Amino acid sequence: MFEQIFDLTTDIISKSGYIGICVFMAMESMIFPIPSEAVMPFAGFLAAQGRFTMLGVAIASSLGSILGSGLSYAIGLWGGRPFLRKFGKYFLLDAHHLDWTEKFFDKYGDKAVLISRFIPVVRHLISIPAGTAKMNLWRFSIFTLIGATIWNMFLAWLGLVMMENWASIKKYTHYLDYLVVFCLVGGVIYLYSKIMKSRLQT
Repeated sequence: MFEQIFDLTTDIISKSGYIGICVFMAMESMIFPIPSEAVMPFAGFLAAQGRFTMLGVAIASSLGSILGSGLSYAIGLWGGRPFLRKFGKYFLLDAHHLDWTEKFFDKYGDKAVLISRFIPVVRHLISIPAGTAKMNLWRFSIFTLIGATIWNMFLAWLGLVMMENWASIKKYTHYLDYLVVFCLVGGVIYLYSKIMKSRLQT
């Protein structure tokens, strides 16, 4: 199962090229539930196969992160919490996620934009409180670029290493199948609980 999912994901990224990486990472930098861990290792894997270059992967992923973060910044600047309260549920976004992110930004200030690139969930949302606080746009862009590039290329490097050791990794993919099944079941339970909670509140 894991091998099939792996092949499907690499196939999608391979066919969409650098544009696909850019689009995926733009979505990842917004409130879409697309983790960079599900995109960048495959880009590095394909770079190891010669379909991409690591420089191209770096440029495409960083550009996508800047674009997505910039749109989230604009949401914070012009829409903020009311926007997320209205549309966040469609992206499985809990209000407490935003609350926690806002507290994180209040605590660390502008540096939070850089630090958050290495923290799951927070990196999807940090641009919104930055926009609400009207953080300097150039400073925001530079911090986002630095943090996103480091994180993206670290994941791409993992994909590169994985490709070089794929024959060994392949022997243990059945254990990863169990992990995938566990995550899928957990995801279904989570979605069901969210739907039921939403119905009870209405």
